[in-house]
Amino acid sequence: MSGESELQALQQTQGATFATADSPSESVGPLNFGNSKHEFRTARESSALFDLGHRTQLEVTGVDRQKFVHSFCTNEIRGLKSGRSCEAFVTTIQGKVLAHIFVFAESHALWIDCVGGLEDKLFQHFDKYVISEDITFHRRSADWTEFYLSGPQSATQLNLMGLTASTLDRHQHERTVFETIPLSLRRVDWLNEVGFLVQVPTVHAPTLWSRLTTNGITPAGHEAFEGLRILAMFPHYGIDITEQNLAQEVARTELAISFTKGCYLGQEPIARIDSLGHVNQELRGLKLARGPLPDRSAKVLMPGEVREAGTVTSAAWDYSTDTPVALALLKRNYMSAGRELTVAIDGKEIQAVVFDRT
Repeated sequence: MSGESELQALQQTQGATFATADSPSESVGPLNFGNSKHEFRTARESSALFDLGHRTQLEVTGVDRQKFVHSFCTNEIRGLKSGRSCEAFVTTIQGKVLAHIFVFAESHALWIDCVGGLEDKLFQHFDKYVISEDITFHRRSADWTEFYLSGPQSATQLNLMGLTASTLDRHQHERTVFETIPLSLRRVDWLNEVGFLVQVPTVHAPTLWSRLTTNGITPAGHEAFEGLRILAMFPHYGIDITEQNLAQEVARTELAISFTKGCYLGQEPIARIDSLGHVNQELRGLKLARGPLPDRSAKVLMPGEVREAGTVTSAAWDYSTDTPVALALLKRNYMSAGRELTVAIDGKEIQAVVFDRT
């Protein structure tokens, strides 16, 4: 039995229900472990463990790795020291988003991490620009699995297991060993709580999952993760943003775009937008007054009018209020926090309020 199938079998013994994402290339792992509301609450109040084993992972080696990757994404890579990370966009020459990535620098490699299903796309994109550089891209998505531990007690729980997570600041990471299992702890607070991306060899993933979930950490599923992700305005590439979106439309400019780093593919249109001061639409959050969940592409409207303010990109339940939350691309005139709008669901207009990332 492979590490992946063994992990799934273990999760089934813990009450996991499984589902598949809309994209056939990406499994979303367990849908829940019997009670999404409890899992959601635990992730906010204590600590919860999510299976993100579907994510894309590329390892980049060679003496030119930082200079090369620096030239094809929006943030500062060349100056990243070992043990540090950053968020960035890989963009086209038009400044549109090919991928939303996280880059982790190690002494002899860079690791590129992003949503599942992009390994071939990124490999081919970078490879076509390699001329004489000393650089090699290694496909690692099948070799390594990732879990995400989130919640205010996450660092404490890891410390109790002998993993010194409390020493890591946001954007720091380290290689370590737990009971002979090699792993990487990466501090990335994606859900507006202290969070750690735990990278482990796929063959050891079942053992590590078992150790974590039998030491006081609650296993949690995709339903809880989606609600927390949307409340944190953490976009999912391929759902909330695509290759049709300009980098500034994602509303993560201060986190993922450097305007002092110099030339890179797509830099000119991104700098031009910055000088103009705005784009015509941006990603925002919506808190709906009641259900049901809106479909992707549901229209966001001005109350009582047919005028469209934007389009829903993803939606999930906020289990703290038992009401829907959504991400939406909203036109510039309608995206201020607190703005009252409506969402068209089944021929009805449901009241909604705009929120921004905090």
